[in-house]
Amino acid sequence: MALELRRPERAFTIRQLCVEFGCTPRALRFYEDKGLLSPARQGLNRLYSHRDRARLKLILRGKRVGLSLNEIREILDLYDKPGGETAQNAQALRKFRERIVALEQQRRDVEEAIQMLHDGCAQLEAALAASRPDLLPRAEDYDRTLRARLDGHPELSGAK
Repeated sequence: MALELRRPERAFTIRQLCVEFGCTPRALRFYEDKGLLSPARQGLNRLYSHRDRARLKLILRGKRVGLSLNEIREILDLYDKPGGETAQNAQALRKFRERIVALEQQRRDVEEAIQMLHDGCAQLEAALAASRPDLLPRAEDYDRTLRARLDGHPELSGAK
């Protein structure tokens, strides 16, 4: 008589997943409300399965690359259908390629905006140098102060 010695499937608490993935309990509850995760309940506690953990990993990866929750749901829902993993991979590949195209365009737009700002600064500095050169050192001080604040070093900017 052989006894089945399977270990019960490991469950994860909300705290464990939050620590592992660097997210908040509120985010996990939100994904649950949207039907992306379906933890079991033990009293008031949520218990997440390995499946929920894998889905959370995919949700966070999708959000990081800019997919909408609906796009993520489309990909996740394919897994439970016949040929699910293959269909899921094909859909994810299409969505990822679409995001690459969109992000590359966004990068070009940002680079163009930065160049336009550099050109604008050069024109403004030239105009100030011709009409009010005394204002240029203050403009540089302002730029230095602003950069220090943006870099998280307010002590370098003289701010308190």
